[in-house]
Amino acid sequence: MKSFVTAAMVGTLAGGLLTTQIAGPLLAQEEKSSNSVYEQLDLFGDIFERIRAQYVEEVEEGELIEAAINGMLTSLDPHSSYLSPDDADDMRLQTRGEFGGLGIEVTQEDGFVKVVSPIDDTPADEAGIEAGDFITHVDGESILGLTLDEAVDLMRGPVGSEIIITVVREGEDEPFDVTITRDTIKLTAVRTRTQGDAVVVRITTFNDQTFPNLESGLKEAVEELGGMENVEGFVLDLRNNPGGLLTQAIRVSDAFLDAGEIVSTRGRELTDSDRYNATEGDLAAGKPIVVLINGGSASASEIVAGALQDHRRAIVVGTKSFGKGSVQTVMPLRGEGAMRLTTARYYTPSGRSIQSLGVSPDIIVEQPRREPVEETEDDKAARLRSEADLRGSLNNDSLTEDEIRQIEEDRARAEAAAELREEDYQLAYAVDILKGLSALNGQE
Repeated sequence: MKSFVTAAMVGTLAGGLLTTQIAGPLLAQEEKSSNSVYEQLDLFGDIFERIRAQYVEEVEEGELIEAAINGMLTSLDPHSSYLSPDDADDMRLQTRGEFGGLGIEVTQEDGFVKVVSPIDDTPADEAGIEAGDFITHVDGESILGLTLDEAVDLMRGPVGSEIIITVVREGEDEPFDVTITRDTIKLTAVRTRTQGDAVVVRITTFNDQTFPNLESGLKEAVEELGGMENVEGFVLDLRNNPGGLLTQAIRVSDAFLDAGEIVSTRGRELTDSDRYNATEGDLAAGKPIVVLINGGSASASEIVAGALQDHRRAIVVGTKSFGKGSVQTVMPLRGEGAMRLTTARYYTPSGRSIQSLGVSPDIIVEQPRREPVEETEDDKAARLRSEADLRGSLNNDSLTEDEIRQIEEDRARAEAAAELREEDYQLAYAVDILKGLSALNGQE
């Protein structure tokens, strides 16, 4: 103990000596830096006064200062911004699951508004807006050069009113207009259903309702299948999920993990780092999980997909995710406004930063574009015709009634799988994986 104290004292003394030696230059540098900052603030004051006194039209001083603050924040990255009191209220409503608008999550890229994802069952989704679309005009007015908040303000309006947005889409030769009627957006955070013997969990956003909805939805779906022993596995559908609350992403990941790190966040200083670990308990009871992602899966969605992938708890299927690996903190400001500031990056359990890279699927499966093909009655008849339809065909007398019933049930499941493949190829692929894994487990 005596040697430890001595070592500590030597370290303290050496540190004090070193500080004394370099304090002069440091203070000089700090003083110079402070003077530079004050000079820049004086410059800002000069420009503000010139605008107020000489601009061609009278300006509202408060709006001018807000614009300056927002400009300072948006120059940092696409996700930092100033929230006016109205915007701050809107954001609080969104985290509670209900707000007015078109139903799209957007970011900014190359001066244009880029759709991260449309939200399920909203006007934008029903109008055919897709993840990756660029919005260039609103009601014929170009939004190039506007901040993201200014562009979003143009898209807001009374419920029931129409808006025309001009869209540039990869694969389309020309921009095209889409007319959308604004509506109240009610987010259903989680939808759960059964597909054959699999449970499909569709998570559309991460708000205050996500984990409670997930827990109750899973319980109902498992009961519908007659208990966990009858469940082949789970599909966690995170496609076009733009993210949301970090706390909810952690809870959803924890729901399927018994132990280990879920995510870590690292700020500018070491003291700003946090690690979040799973607690015991797996709502899926160890059953296989397939996670579906695409280019519209961002932020909190990527945390869940990355955590389950790194722990080898799930197979990730689909296409590369959006790549938003940063954490924003909303800080209340005087006057009831708020500041959304990027304060950290997040890392998956293996130490991966997803920023700008996204989560890469274990199995890449593209969703084919729908090209409607009209089928005639003759085509349908030919497709459904079999030996049993031929006049005078022999009966199969080697099967019992139970075997015939089983064959009919298998055929019905196969037909349902074929219909799902036409409707949603990626989901059908995920369900097929679960069937294969279930069959393998049954052989062990």
